[in-house]
Amino acid sequence: MTDASSFRVMTWNIHGAVCPSGRHDLQRAIDLILRHAPDIVAIQEVEGRSRPGVLPFTALRDALGGHAVEAPTLRATDGCYGHMLVSRWPLEEAALHDISVAGREPRTAITARVETPGGTLRLLTAHLGLGWGERRAQAARLAAIARATADPLLAMGDFNDWEPHGPVDRAFLGTLPSRTRARTFPVRRPLFALDRIYARPRAALLRSWTDKAAREASDHLPVIAEVGFAEAEGRVTRAVVG
Repeated sequence: MTDASSFRVMTWNIHGAVCPSGRHDLQRAIDLILRHAPDIVAIQEVEGRSRPGVLPFTALRDALGGHAVEAPTLRATDGCYGHMLVSRWPLEEAALHDISVAGREPRTAITARVETPGGTLRLLTAHLGLGWGERRAQAARLAAIARATADPLLAMGDFNDWEPHGPVDRAFLGTLPSRTRARTFPVRRPLFALDRIYARPRAALLRSWTDKAAREASDHLPVIAEVGFAEAEGRVTRAVVG
């Protein structure tokens, strides 16, 4: 951290905690997250179906500590699948927003407010759909949510946007002026920046990076960023790949 008002955030699609070898290893994913010690982390593809005795939402919440909001989108008799947001600070005004498109997989966005050392921060996290039109509709909905507040805001998640300036970037243009650029998928030879952190104000993203060690834990690389709001407009964002 650069000063007392900066903090660390992270977003990662953990692929149901299934390693590229096909082995399920939730602890490996947990250990990688803990190594980066994020103050706020958004986690996608939390998978609890067909795994007797495994409660991944609970395990992640307990291991990472702090406060959590869960967004199960697919449910079965033996568990559920979805994404979650975990924070070291209380998640106030937490809400789930249905951004599903008819005929496609159910999708839900999470919003919350946290009081950070640098002040109030709004959070928005989601895992968008695979279809171009589906993703465009969902991105428009997220942009409307972001525009509903003037507070500093981070939007994090797996946006499934394969294009450098695709529907998500276009929807967020003007309301979330900066984002991370690291390529995160496929994990062995990343070509696409599917996993992103968008920020307002523009200079709130101080530094961002990925972790190649995630190649042994998921099919996506995580994105980690250092964020700060004190004197944010005078800062310059740096991006590195670790």
